[in-house]
Amino acid sequence: MMEEKEQTVIDHLEELRKRLILVTVLFIGSLAVGFWFAPNLLQLLKNQPSAAGVEWNLFGYTDGIMIYLKCAFILAILVTLPMALLQIWLFVKPGLTEREAKYTMTFIPASFLLFLVGISFSYFILFPMMLDFLSKINTSIGATETYGINQYFSLLFNLTIPVGAVFELPIVILFLTNVGIVTPEKLKRMRKVAYFILVVVGVSISPPDFISDFLIIIPLLLLFEISIFISGWSMKRRNMKQVMNQSGS
Repeated sequence: MMEEKEQTVIDHLEELRKRLILVTVLFIGSLAVGFWFAPNLLQLLKNQPSAAGVEWNLFGYTDGIMIYLKCAFILAILVTLPMALLQIWLFVKPGLTEREAKYTMTFIPASFLLFLVGISFSYFILFPMMLDFLSKINTSIGATETYGINQYFSLLFNLTIPVGAVFELPIVILFLTNVGIVTPEKLKRMRKVAYFILVVVGVSISPPDFISDFLIIIPLLLLFEISIFISGWSMKRRNMKQVMNQSGS
């Protein structure tokens, strides 16, 4: 019996290793393709209104290739994320019922869509406000604005990626509810703590002005409340299925 359990654990670890290798290979391949398409992406970003009037200067010999790598990295994430989510679903699928498997399959497009919404929100709304605020501060002290391309994209990626990740909150809460780790009651009891954490996160990734803080904090709080609603809906749905199964048996 013990040998069978050990063999089962080994089989699961072997399967996990294969799936991790597949995701890693896809990420590396996407990184190479992204590196090839980086010039086109850079030109596209340079033509956006947020980059109008910003001169991209190079202050070091490695700045150019670092920007290529950052562009390739973001493209690789966008390509690899759906596959990574699919592999996670395939890994846990044997432990799910057929109905649960179909239900959790919807997590993949929903999670990817929320990530894109978060990136789009941060790029088209928050990032221009951040540039405008910082530019006004620099001008107010009488400094000459000479921006480096590396600093520009570091600021861009440091904002968009965290916001995109935070927008995954409803999906994460839904998953944790389905596996029984959290409940709507637990989420409601920890609301004050969650609000405090989300406010700290929002302030840390947004420009240091009230309007920008407001624009990022309010969506984060709404995402948490939506997560509570989704958790409650999922719990009621699961309880109704249990009652129907018991009555049917």
